[in-house]
Amino acid sequence: MYDRTVSSLRHILIALGDPLVELQVAPNGLEVDVRDVVIMDPDDPPDVAQGDLALLIGARGRAALPLIRAAGRAKVAAVAVKESSQTLEQAARDAGVALLEVRPEVRWGHLESLAKGVLTTTTDDGEVLGDLFALAQTIATLTGGIVSIEDTASRVLAYSRSSDEVDELRRLSILGRQGPEPYLKMLREWGVYNLLRSSEEVVRIDERPELGIRRRIAVGIHAGRQPLGAIWVQEGDQPLTEQAERALLGAARVTAPHLIQQRNQPTSRFRENLLAALLTGRMDAATVAGQIGADPKKPAAVVVFAVRSAEGDRSEHELRRAEMTGLISVHAAAYRRSALVSESGGRTYVLLPDLAPNAQLLSLTREIVTTARRHLHTAVQAAVGSTVSTLDDAQVSRQEAERVLDAMARDLDAEVATLADVRSQVLVSEILALLQDNPRIRDPRIDALDAELAKSLLAYLDALGDVRAAADRLHVHPNTLRYRLKRIDLDLDDPLVRLVAQLQLRMR
Repeated sequence: MYDRTVSSLRHILIALGDPLVELQVAPNGLEVDVRDVVIMDPDDPPDVAQGDLALLIGARGRAALPLIRAAGRAKVAAVAVKESSQTLEQAARDAGVALLEVRPEVRWGHLESLAKGVLTTTTDDGEVLGDLFALAQTIATLTGGIVSIEDTASRVLAYSRSSDEVDELRRLSILGRQGPEPYLKMLREWGVYNLLRSSEEVVRIDERPELGIRRRIAVGIHAGRQPLGAIWVQEGDQPLTEQAERALLGAARVTAPHLIQQRNQPTSRFRENLLAALLTGRMDAATVAGQIGADPKKPAAVVVFAVRSAEGDRSEHELRRAEMTGLISVHAAAYRRSALVSESGGRTYVLLPDLAPNAQLLSLTREIVTTARRHLHTAVQAAVGSTVSTLDDAQVSRQEAERVLDAMARDLDAEVATLADVRSQVLVSEILALLQDNPRIRDPRIDALDAELAKSLLAYLDALGDVRAAADRLHVHPNTLRYRLKRIDLDLDDPLVRLVAQLQLRMR
């Protein structure tokens, strides 16, 4: 079963933006909880509850005052009116509710549908599934355009925010009105709608300056043979590229479960659970392959991603990780329709089945990391597990990728790596982690060295006993280094002592 869960007023305002509503007053701030979107009609008794966003339909001017006061008594989060005034704003302040002014040309039914779409969805066990507006923003980031997600009736379900200039078709679509009829007729004559409903082909639509319409690309969203809707990308300040078209194809495959989810089918979370069950051995490969349309006998690989953000606000870190997961999902779906993506333990796992023997996973992973770094403004690391011969061995690929990512987190300066690339570094990193966790297998004399002596000894050992080279690295005189080494109570002529010392010092 699915229920609406809490979203903030700020979240709704950011998603809907200036095209639809404008905030007038917010006496309790923008972090108030919004739980549902309801309609208040002046002819009916108020039926609202705490946390509602109430749409005041048919109530203008002073006729809206009783409804605003009733909303305040019910602890409603916000009310929306078509015409604001100083009187209504003061009444909202007194009632302790936020007041939104809805643009005159916006249809109430369209606003209600979009606002409910912003609210995230949760299952009975508390798993949050995310909203289409966040996905639209991710697609806009990847394509460099201005995005709208529509259903099969061409109703806008979600759209991206944009600082670029939007054309008349997008403006009217967001407002819930039909685009220019000459343009829509042209799209029908070209067979654009038929293509979007019948294929996964990315459709290119030329600009029409005489109609105020800019260039677009679009792709249909499908569940098998059933059309679910379409994604439209209007060209912004920068031209749309072939890379944008590839990203759009992946975006359509990622969006499909979200639209199915809106029909009360838990597909998105189900696919995540499939991957978790496969990687932990709770479900066999044949069952998973049957669910995602993959061949369990073909090669597969697992790639693991992690956000390496600096210490700071935890919610901001979680937001970046969620954005990264959306970005990864789009790329992975474009690469393989049957790809699975899931989060666990602060990491994002990607299963890529049905691989060719020469699959270029490193180039795909580097592209994802580069895109994430550019758009999320944070460091991202990724480890690519080896390509295993069948889906049954996906756990082997996952374990290998985790070993590499663990080493990257500790002391390996790389953005993308495989075990074959950094095997020695990974092995040393794992030995150092063992030393760190087990003081009893360390030499207490090395632990007791102060920072200066420890640094000097490590430089000497790394230089293979070359005092002058080590002194140059430390920017000290060779005699100074010799004096420091004499103060260390270790037999440095013994190779085993040198080995233990070098490892233990690296741990420090």
